[in-house]
Amino acid sequence: MEVVITAVGPDNVGLADPIIHDVTSRGANIAEIQMYDHDEAAVFAMMCRLNIEASMYPGLVDKMASIAQDKRLEIRVWSPELNAAKPRLAICTTLLEHTPRAILHAIHTRELNADPVVIIGNRRKCELLAREYNVPFEFIGNEDGSADDHKMVQLIDRYQADYVVLARYMRVLPPDTCWKFAGGRIINLHHGLLPSFRGLRPYHDAYAARMLTFGATCHFIVPELDAGNQTINQTTFSVEPGTKLEDVIKQGQQHNEPACLVEGVRRVRTRNEYEYRDTEYEKTEPCPTIIPE
Repeated sequence: MEVVITAVGPDNVGLADPIIHDVTSRGANIAEIQMYDHDEAAVFAMMCRLNIEASMYPGLVDKMASIAQDKRLEIRVWSPELNAAKPRLAICTTLLEHTPRAILHAIHTRELNADPVVIIGNRRKCELLAREYNVPFEFIGNEDGSADDHKMVQLIDRYQADYVVLARYMRVLPPDTCWKFAGGRIINLHHGLLPSFRGLRPYHDAYAARMLTFGATCHFIVPELDAGNQTINQTTFSVEPGTKLEDVIKQGQQHNEPACLVEGVRRVRTRNEYEYRDTEYEKTEPCPTIIPE
């Protein structure tokens, strides 16, 4: 059984040791470990991906709860096997509705077999879209459009989302949020081809470079902005010489970006369904989140 453990909290000594000791004592096969100390913010972050006997999973969850209390960490224990047949999606939005609409439409038409449990927005633009598809909408924005990142994390946990889909969510996630849902749980759509065109204005940058082919990238997110080193899907479209920038952007936003994201989410979901379809973990189970009181 594949399991991802993430731990985030105030930096201190000996935080990783009890987690690794317990995992290895259970005979787990550790496939990946990442640790990071954010010195400026005095934050410790860790992600451990492992394989363990399914019968040991409940005990692992209980032990991580004990370690979280002792070390004052937020520990999340998650497995892609739990809801492999129908993962739970938290869809994050800002202003544009083309991409979240495409995801919801694909689920409605059964092109995607997933459960959209919540739409989270730092703007209210997509609230009507959420009502149209009968999905709860949660607002996390401030007057200036900035987002309440702590509330976002709380909502993802409350709705027990397996994956967080950033459907043109135009806010940069802080590093601790990225680490809390590390291990392939945050799926981002970037409206440009990575790694060539990063940042907030990839259409403009590609246009300034006299490109005639534009694109979008769907990738798992990591703390570095639009790193793109965990690419899931890329789609492109070409235009005639002399095409106006506004027409390029319109075509990208209305057609290419939605197609890129839907296929990206389909690939993630299909991969997990294929790998875990013969297990007993296709039913919906909560993703344990252990936060010290």
